Amino acid sequence: MRLLPPPGPARVLTLGTLVKTVGRGLWLVASALFLTRSVGLSATQVGIGLTISALVGVLASAPSGYLADRVGPRGVQVGALFVAGTLTIGLIAVRSFPTFVLVGAATALADAVERGARGALIAGAIPADQRVRTRAYLRATTNVGISVGAVLGGFAIAADTRTGYVALILASAATSLAAAVVFLRLPAIAPVAAPTHGPRLVALRDRPFLAFTLVDGLMSMHFSLLTIALPLWIAGHTRAPAWMISALTLVNTVMVVLLQVRAAGTAATLPGAARAARRAGVAIALACVLFAASGAVPTAGAVGLLGLGSLAHVTGELWHSAAGWGISFGLAPADAQGQYQGTYGMGYELGKMLAPVVVTSLALGWGVPGWLVLGALFLLLGALVPPVVRWAGRTRPTEPVPASSLDRRSGGSIWQADSRADGAGTPTGGIGAPRGRATARP
Repeated sequence: MRLLPPPGPARVLTLGTLVKTVGRGLWLVASALFLTRSVGLSATQVGIGLTISALVGVLASAPSGYLADRVGPRGVQVGALFVAGTLTIGLIAVRSFPTFVLVGAATALADAVERGARGALIAGAIPADQRVRTRAYLRATTNVGISVGAVLGGFAIAADTRTGYVALILASAATSLAAAVVFLRLPAIAPVAAPTHGPRLVALRDRPFLAFTLVDGLMSMHFSLLTIALPLWIAGHTRAPAWMISALTLVNTVMVVLLQVRAAGTAATLPGAARAARRAGVAIALACVLFAASGAVPTAGAVGLLGLGSLAHVTGELWHSAAGWGISFGLAPADAQGQYQGTYGMGYELGKMLAPVVVTSLALGWGVPGWLVLGALFLLLGALVPPVVRWAGRTRPTEPVPASSLDRRSGGSIWQADSRADGAGTPTGGIGAPRGRATARP
C-alpha cells in the first residue's frame, strides 16, 4: 500500500490532515487533565461542557456545509482552521466553567465549519472515482497523526505542570494554523450559486439521506467500544492483563493505517457501499459477542477472545467508514456536496454524543446481556442501510447530469444503478465510476 496518494490535491489534503491531527492528538490526551488539574473544573463540568460543544457541532453541520458551497470550500476551510487555532490559544485564558463552555462551543462551531468545507473540497478537487479512496487515505493519516500527537502529549502529562499544558496548547494551535497554510496549496474551488427558488438547506429535506445519516450516526457509536467500554470491561470484568487495553488500541491503529485504503474498494458503487455497511454490522456484532464471552474464561482465553473481537471490530470499522463515505458522496447532488457532507457529519456527531451513555450503560451496566444487545443493535443498523440506499435511489435521477451543469464538481451526481450482484467487473455507473472504465482500487 502507498503511504501517500499520488502528487496533486489528494496528497496536499493528506499532508495537511497529518499536520492538523498531530495537534488533535496532543490535545486529546491531555485535555481532561488540563481542565481538571490546571483550570480546576470538576469532571462533571468537563463532561457537560463537552456535551454542549458536541451539540453545537451537530446543529452547525448542515449550515456549515451550505456556507462552503456558497462561498467556496477552500477559503472556508482555511478560515475555519485559522479561527480554530486562535480559539485553541484562548484555552489558556479559561479560568471558569462559563468561559470553558464559551470557548468550547466556539471551537466546536469552527470545527463544524471546517468539516463541512472539507467534504465540499474533496468533492470539488478530487475526481469522482477517487473520492472514497482519498477519504480512506485521510482516515489512515488521521490515525497516524493522532498517535504521534498522543505520544508527544505524554511529555506534558508526565510533567503535569501548567507550563507543560500551556506549551501543549500552543503546539496544538500551531498545527491548526500550519495546516491552514498547507491547504492554501489546494486549487481554489468556485462557489456554487444559491438556488433561485426552493429551500436552501435541501439536505435537511432529503428524507432518505436523513434516514441514512441517522442509521450511520447510530452505527458510529461502535467507535466508543474500543475507547470507552472495552478498557473498563477489561479492567473490571475479565482476567486479561491491563496491557491488553494498549495492545488492542495499537492493533486497531495499525490495521486502519495499513488497510483502510484497500477497504475503500468495497464501496466503489452505491450498492457495494450498502453491502459493506451490512457486512460491517455483522462484523461488529460478532466483536460484541466475543467481547462478552471474554469475561467468563481464564486469562489465556480472555486474551484470545479479546484479540479476535478486536480483529472483528476493526474489520467492521474499515467497512463502515468506507461505506459511509461512498454513500454520502454518492447520494449528494453536484451543487450541494458541502451541505450533504456536513449533514452526513451531523450523524457522526450525534453518535458521539449518545455513545458514552449507551455503550457504558449496556456493556458495563448489564454485562454480558448488554454486550449482546449492542451486537444486535449494530447488526440491525447495518441491515437497514441497503434498503435505505435503495429508497434514496428511487428519489434520484438515473440519468447522468449533463456535462454543462457540472460547473465545479468532478463527476456530478453519481447515483446510477448497479445491476451486478457482486460489484465485480466493469461498472455501469455508481460511486466514482468514470465514463467507460473501472478504476482499480488497492
